Amino acid sequence: MRELIRSREVGAGEVEAVARRALEAAGAELNALTLPLFDPAPAYREGGPFGGVPFVVKDGGPFVRGVPFTLGSRALRGAVADADHDLMARFREAGLVALGQSTAPEFGLSFATEPVRYGPTRSPWDPARGVGGSSGGSAALVAAGAVPLAHANDAGGSIRIPASCCGLVGLKPSRGRTPCGPLAGEAAFGLQAEFAVTRTVRDTAALLDAVSGPSYGDKYPLPAPPVPYARVVRTDPGRLRIAVTTAAWTGTPVDPQVAAVTVDAGKVLEWIGHHVTEDAPRLDADDLVEATALGAFASGGALLRAAPRMDRSLLEAVSRAVLAETEACTALGLMAAMDAQHRVTRAAGRFFAGHDLLVTPTLGALPAPHGHPRPRRPPAHRALVAARAVRVRAVHGGLQRLGTSGGQPAARPEPRGTAGGGATGRRPGPGGPAAGRGRAAGAGRPVAGPQAAVHGGLSPSPPPGRPALSCCSGWCRCRWWAGTRRRGPG
Repeated sequence: MRELIRSREVGAGEVEAVARRALEAAGAELNALTLPLFDPAPAYREGGPFGGVPFVVKDGGPFVRGVPFTLGSRALRGAVADADHDLMARFREAGLVALGQSTAPEFGLSFATEPVRYGPTRSPWDPARGVGGSSGGSAALVAAGAVPLAHANDAGGSIRIPASCCGLVGLKPSRGRTPCGPLAGEAAFGLQAEFAVTRTVRDTAALLDAVSGPSYGDKYPLPAPPVPYARVVRTDPGRLRIAVTTAAWTGTPVDPQVAAVTVDAGKVLEWIGHHVTEDAPRLDADDLVEATALGAFASGGALLRAAPRMDRSLLEAVSRAVLAETEACTALGLMAAMDAQHRVTRAAGRFFAGHDLLVTPTLGALPAPHGHPRPRRPPAHRALVAARAVRVRAVHGGLQRLGTSGGQPAARPEPRGTAGGGATGRRPGPGGPAAGRGRAAGAGRPVAGPQAAVHGGLSPSPPPGRPALSCCSGWCRCRWWAGTRRRGPG
């Protein structure tokens, strides 16, 4: 798309007009937008690498200067961002055109984008099923073909889970790869990363080149890679040491269909020449729960400081429980959770000293119908609440914890069609059902059903030919990648 604009085959205004029509259609059908479209769009640099490419931002907090936000909650009213997030400033500089704000669950505390304030966001592949969370609205709009990419963030799987449910590419970058300021020194005790969901590994790499790098005062600044990621995805990485596992860290059983796709991914990687073994880090499940609790405490603490007088009767059950547990947490309890995070990080670091990649299922089950699983009352144990009800919903999130707590990059790679025609046995038409009335991002792709996720080692400055993150749809140069290598970003 950017190349078409640069070559003047289409005008940026034309692209924006089509994207607005597509967003209005998809947003209404999927219930994926929280506000009317921005009119006019926030300023952006027309000459940036993505100059004129439309996207949407997530309702995940103060992100765009002057734009209201609710974090999906009925209790938060009248909040307006008084400054750009550092990543939004990078998006503007890259030339991205923000046209709207996408839905998210209340305070990002759910794997289902079904906030009481806005109602459930529907999947473009099957309206009866959810889109995951917490970046569900962004994923739905990209999957529908309304925009080619969208802002997302991830502390416990909030990029990767919606990407899996919607058939997209979802990368949670390494800790420190993208900025988290100006309001946070480390987002959610280092658990949260800001980035995006896209439709191709190519676009993900090009976008990471455009927006990565530390901001002033960042706690975990990573040096720039020696070569651009867009070039790395076209470079043969050599023979990688790849581990494959289908076991969830929590011990929760994984759906056999999901496990089979992961095993097949490992076989393909071995077939194209990589060294593949069945292995996984030795992680303590209780440490993972305690480490992930930090993210919930960060959310609860931010809300208690920013809006101490909010009407808690308007909060959803899990949110009320998180606030109560945050208030009850002691300094010693917080130190224990941080120690658990360090144990997870070191165990992961030891594992990646002997492996380049770890391939796992993205989710432990197929995308769930609306309203499932939804506990009628929040669990009583602090760790269950704080870890987004890990034991209750571990079948969905138990495979995301390594990239969450260890700080490694983790991705849900580019989707591949399955014989059954997708996650629900259906093969929708191009772009999904909501995109036909004004599609801005080109033809869609069938949802791929269960997909493998890729976790990479913490190599901040990989040598040429050995990226910090690789996956079977890009860096290994397998035959599936060939069809997407000739087009520019967007």
